Amino acid sequence: MFMSGGLKIMEVIGKCSGFNYTKGYIEVYEAGVRYPEPANISYLWNFGFFSLVCLIIQLVSGILLAMHYSAHVDLAFNSIERLVREVDFGWLLRYVHANGASFFFIVVYVHMLRGLYFGSYQKPNAMLWVSGVVIFLLLIITGFLGYVLPMGSNELLGSNLVGEDIVIWLWGGFNVDNPTLNRFFSLHYLCPFIIVGLVGLHIIFLRENGSTNPLGVKSNVDQIPFTPYFTIKDLFSFMIFLVLFFAFVFFAPNYLGHPDNYLMADSNVTPAHIVPEWYLLPFYAMLRSIPNKVLGVLALVLAIVVLAFLPFLTISEVRSSYFRKIHKHLFWSFLALCFFLGFLGSQPAAAPYLTCGLYSTILYFVYILVLFPYIYMVEKVIIKSILKTNKK
Repeated sequence: MFMSGGLKIMEVIGKCSGFNYTKGYIEVYEAGVRYPEPANISYLWNFGFFSLVCLIIQLVSGILLAMHYSAHVDLAFNSIERLVREVDFGWLLRYVHANGASFFFIVVYVHMLRGLYFGSYQKPNAMLWVSGVVIFLLLIITGFLGYVLPMGSNELLGSNLVGEDIVIWLWGGFNVDNPTLNRFFSLHYLCPFIIVGLVGLHIIFLRENGSTNPLGVKSNVDQIPFTPYFTIKDLFSFMIFLVLFFAFVFFAPNYLGHPDNYLMADSNVTPAHIVPEWYLLPFYAMLRSIPNKVLGVLALVLAIVVLAFLPFLTISEVRSSYFRKIHKHLFWSFLALCFFLGFLGSQPAAAPYLTCGLYSTILYFVYILVLFPYIYMVEKVIIKSILKTNKK
């Protein structure tokens, strides 16, 4: 009924305008209403939708914030304070954007970890995973650039983490000045629109091969329409997401931030130790654990880029950790390692944290380049030995 009514409206509009809207309407209807999805996917598959919601929240709030922000070393901090204190609902705008960044990274991390656990990165979804890694790299860059803009105490020093030669090139001078803020602000404003284009490409790759499922098998038979089943599921989880999000915005707006960022940046005063935003802590731990800052930056970038090689290195014929007990334990130990790196990043830059950070960084690359791709060989040997034992 809905389909036929919509088609009639499109036909009338098409006759008036001379353009065939019916074909486009059918394509949209097939993509958003009748698109088949595996019947057994869980709520963990909703985090891709949450990522899109967070992207929209950040885009809208960021554009509105840009109308009040002054990219000047003497005015940046005060422009944010004026927004919060004097502009109607300016406090809401700032806290939505600040907490939106944290929630964005929460849902993206869960989304990526779900793909790692269930083997969603394996072929034929290799390009889907690679495009997601590129989006994640741009998110990290955008998050760092935005972190520096308010010119808080930690934020000023946060721009001086990558070695002397590199920071002079980034700053446009020998210290943080107006060229630095103008560059960071321009790139921070530009990157989200690049991310939007990549998200569109990401969705195209998703629609090309379809969604994976917890079993990690092809589900061409057991599929149901996206609407109403998953539409209702998305709306229900979306309402829960909004409750949690606005609980932080209204009742704990600074819980995920750092108190030093409410002090105006002063190049003559150094905080006890630099602590970036929580979602940058694991990578910050890798960066500072390597004595050579250039190599530290290289390790930081490679820590993200190597994720894109997983589909091409993995030789497993079984995707999901449901059927791979060793891979399951390996995944949880890797997650513990990531949390440990985050903890190290929040601690002072001194022994034993730097030493632990160096070994943890090496172990991170071992997980990604060796253990995850080739653990299947060990699992295969164990399965064969068990089968031989049962035959006897």
